[in-house]
Amino acid sequence: MTWQGTLLHIHVAPAASYEMEELMEAQLVAGRGIVGDRYYLGTGTYSPKPDVREVTLIEVEVLEAMAQGEPKIPGFKAVLAPEDHRRNLTARGVPLGHLVGKRLRIGETVLRAARMNFPCKYIEQLLGIPGLYEGLLNRSGLNCAIEVGGVIRPGDPILPIDG
Repeated sequence: MTWQGTLLHIHVAPAASYEMEELMEAQLVAGRGIVGDRYYLGTGTYSPKPDVREVTLIEVEVLEAMAQGEPKIPGFKAVLAPEDHRRNLTARGVPLGHLVGKRLRIGETVLRAARMNFPCKYIEQLLGIPGLYEGLLNRSGLNCAIEVGGVIRPGDPILPIDG
């Protein structure tokens, strides 16, 4: 698989349900998460449940498709800003659905793609967008573990490590 993506946005929130804050630089810590994020701090909704949530990614292409009304869910169209989707990293040109079990490099870091993210119904209440849960099914992002920590910044290339 040959591709190259770009990191567009970095967001963190200090606790569950807090607004996401955009960062121009982030420190990722192996085995822990993004410094300042709810899962790094243990204050995320799913923090008590063991799973890989050190870093979450979503494709900007998903946001663009939803803004155009894709998939064709009757009457559903949603415009989500990068801070709305509740994932840490927004990327362009990264085939997230094909990366489970593979590793990727962003800036100084190496991530291992652990599993696809599943949307929760709470996002509809939080953002006041009925139908958002269904609109995000099967394209709600990717949960990753941090194997090598370091600094990342918007504009960093995202590259596959495993072929």
